[in-house]
Amino acid sequence: MTVSLEVAEGVGTLRLDRPPMNALDVATQDRLKELAEEATRREDVRAVVIYGGERVFAAGADIKEMQNMDHTGMVLRARGLQDSFTAVARIPKPVVAAITGYALGGGCELALCADYRIAADNAKLGQPEILLGLIPGAGGTQRLPRLVGPSKAKDLIFTGRQVKADEALAIGLVDRVVPAAEVYEQAHAWAAKLAQGPAIALRAAKESVDTGLETDIDTGLAVERNWFAGLFATEDRETGMRSFVEEGPGKAKFR
Repeated sequence: MTVSLEVAEGVGTLRLDRPPMNALDVATQDRLKELAEEATRREDVRAVVIYGGERVFAAGADIKEMQNMDHTGMVLRARGLQDSFTAVARIPKPVVAAITGYALGGGCELALCADYRIAADNAKLGQPEILLGLIPGAGGTQRLPRLVGPSKAKDLIFTGRQVKADEALAIGLVDRVVPAAEVYEQAHAWAAKLAQGPAIALRAAKESVDTGLETDIDTGLAVERNWFAGLFATEDRETGMRSFVEEGPGKAKFR
């Protein structure tokens, strides 16, 4: 399989495995969607790491496969391409991308679907589609400007240039840069810590932030308000408040 889902300590690792560069062909895209939906359903998965291995995250789409597609073929495939990435973005649990080596084109777009990005100090990211006479087609024109702002996103998309880890950190494309050997370990630790948190509250927080970015502030506030009130019906809220009163902040153990 080109993508697998391995679960340990409440953390599901979506592992890309299509040597040598984890090119995201149609079969890999479809498998990614299938496993993202499985991670969404499974109660033993409380946080997710996206990982491409020690050498490379994902160097983009399979260009040889795309070269053989005509306009009609891509009209039929473009929605499936986007849907596979959207399935990752809509996992209602904390998701972290562990980025090693190259994250280009579709690889960068996949990293954009995570809530948090930890990159190796030798990582390179970018959206080089313009160099093929194309534009990003798996969400890059939408998720990238929401993350780094429109002018920085246009620079990357218009030029197709690659950015090294330090620049990616400076512009907000990644959130942490660590030695290459520590990328997966640190990503898993981030996910494992959140896997011990209040699952419904984390889901509420993620949905509130993501919805707010896609709509007007009044609608976003309504989503926040409804989730905030709804959480008062959860066992986690009772646990958290009782622990705070009896033991002090930060000591609650959620089920």
